[in-house]
Amino acid sequence: MEAQQSTGKYWAYFFIWLAIMIGLLIFYRQFFWLALPGVCTHFSKAMRLF
Repeated sequence: MEAQQSTGKYWAYFFIWLAIMIGLLIFYRQFFWLALPGVCTHFSKAMRLF
């Protein structure tokens, strides 16, 4: 059986990327897509989806 890893750092990365994405949506709408992979990746890791 595997030891459970802490997901705290993934949640922190998720919220950082989320803030970046919201900032991009407000100020530079055309660059919104650059932050989307970071948000999706760290959310799925924080939820232990893979």
